[in-house]
Parts: sequence; C-alpha cells; structure tokens
Amino acid sequence: MVTNKFPATIVLVILLCCASMVAQQSATAPVTLSVTDQTGAGIPHLQVRVVPAPDPAPKMETDEKGKLSLDLKPGGYALFARSSGFKPIATHFEVRTTKESQTIPFVLQIATYSGPVVVVAAISKADLTLLASPYHDPSGLSLAQLKVLPHTTVTVHNSHTNADETYSGIRVADILTPLGAPLGKELHGIALTNYLVATGSDGYQVVFALAEVDPSFHPGEVLVADTMNGKPLDDHSGPLKLVVTDDKRPARSVRNLTTIELRLLQ
Repeated sequence: MVTNKFPATIVLVILLCCASMVAQQSATAPVTLSVTDQTGAGIPHLQVRVVPAPDPAPKMETDEKGKLSLDLKPGGYALFARSSGFKPIATHFEVRTTKESQTIPFVLQIATYSGPVVVVAAISKADLTLLASPYHDPSGLSLAQLKVLPHTTVTVHNSHTNADETYSGIRVADILTPLGAPLGKELHGIALTNYLVATGSDGYQVVFALAEVDPSFHPGEVLVADTMNGKPLDDHSGPLKLVVTDDKRPARSVRNLTTIELRLLQ
C-alpha cells in the first residue's frame, strides 16, 4: 500500500498562508472621520451614515470635537450627513490598505442653496454610462462586459404592435450593486429617497424610485436588455434598451439606452 505524507514543514507553511489570507480579507483599518464647519470648528453630535455600514455598526455620531472613530475594511465608502444651517453632505471617501490610523476630513458648507453640487466626468468608450455619485466614481460598461453578466429573461406585451416580446438582459440592481448603491438590506430610511434617471441617445429620460429596481423590494423586473426574441436589438431599439415588466404602458422602456444615473433627493 502506498501512502502520501507531507513533511510537517510544508503543512505548516500551507496553514500559515491560509491564515494570512483570511486575516487580509477580514483586516480593518482605524479611521477617524472629522467633520467641521468652514472655520475649522468641529460639529458635535452629528448623525452620520456610512455605506457600506461597518459590521458591527457603532453609534454613528460625532463626538464633542466633531470626530467619529471607526474600524473599516479597505475600499470605497459613501458618507451622508446633514445639520441645520448647513448643506447636506453626500460624498465618497477611500480607506487605504494599512494598519496606520487615517483621518479623513469633511467640511460642511453654509446652506445658501439646497444640496451639494455633483461634478460629473465624461465616460468615453462606454456603451452604458453609470453615474452613482457619491457611492462611486463615474464609470461605464461595454457591450462585451454586459454580455458576460448574469442575464434574466422576461416576456412583455407590446401594446403598439399587439405582440409579445421576449427580452434578455441584466437587472439594473445587479449593475448598481458593485457601485455601492444602497440596495437589499441597505435600502431603508433616507436611502428610499434615492432615484434613477435613465436616458436614451435622443435625450428621452424616465425616472424610477430606487426601490422599483430592487428585486428584494419590488416584484417587477427592470432590465438593461441586449437581445429580443433571441437576437441582438436592432438599430431602432438598441444596442441597449431599458425594459420594465410591471408598467401597464411601455413609456418607461427607454430605447437606445445610454446612461443610468443614481441621484439623491435634495
């Protein structure tokens, strides 16, 4: 009988490597969020919301000096806060991959108008432009990238042609989730005021509440379709089309879809 035995040193190396990988995946960094007014004075007892939320979530409120200490995994986060007399803040910040303490400053501006100004950068060479500030920087997806994402198939009735049409496409929720949009268990409270604006190449625009595209919240499907009846969309409708199953009229099914933007209600 032949048996395979690994030397003890090899087994130890494997175990140490696995432990190191687990530690890296679960590692957090000490982060201090510092919120001040324009004079540099800290804003105490300010309710702050961070997305994705730390787990377990501490009391999300600044101290007497306007500071909030958190342990966060490296990556991108959105921060929301509002205080009487100031513009609400909705912005993006990054946590570095390091064990050293990081202090990230935020300044609340005096409220001379409602809401922050969002500056959008142009996205080139993208068949679908995605704007999700402050959750994520502007980005885009090509037809090839969309093609490999998980597809859902739906059949809708076209009242104009009096015929059923079968579309295959990607759920809008699946496109927005990697951008940090507050979907699923994050979709509650102030997040329910988020909404989407979908735009076609001719400038036609429609609006959806964010909850309408979340399968865990709403029974209907909202897809970015790339095929109809098993074939790529023609020039009249495609290459991409927003398809909505639960609307009684197809007015929000956007032909020649070019942009999906997630906005915050100011």
